[in-house]
Amino acid sequence: MIPHDWKGRGILFVQRLWQPTSACLTCMPGSWGNVLNAEHWAIALRTGLATGVLAVALTFTPAIRLYANRFTNALVIGFLTMLGDAYSHPNHYVIPFAEPIVTGLMSGLLALAGSYLFENHARRLRLAWARLSVRKSA
Repeated sequence: MIPHDWKGRGILFVQRLWQPTSACLTCMPGSWGNVLNAEHWAIALRTGLATGVLAVALTFTPAIRLYANRFTNALVIGFLTMLGDAYSHPNHYVIPFAEPIVTGLMSGLLALAGSYLFENHARRLRLAWARLSVRKSA
């Protein structure tokens, strides 16, 4: 990423918003029962926003190189999600810091899965869709 690449930072922010938000929605106790709960969404979006801001802040440092490799990217996003989750709300589990750790792991896995699925303008998703479309019409 070029130091003055604001479009790239905007894309990075959006990517880093959905991964932690989805991870937080998944890992919070009672997640699937509260998926339509506004308070649940507010907490998840706070986690996503905190992680997105931290991810964009890293683009101003030499740590930007960590985003180039999909595995170090997933590791960084998992760690930033842990920080964002610990900042945005109190732990809901009995074990201290268990929820931020689980949420960070889930976010890192989502980042890794997203790097495989969405690379080359979602080539893998388009190929899978084409295969499914051919089977349905046959």
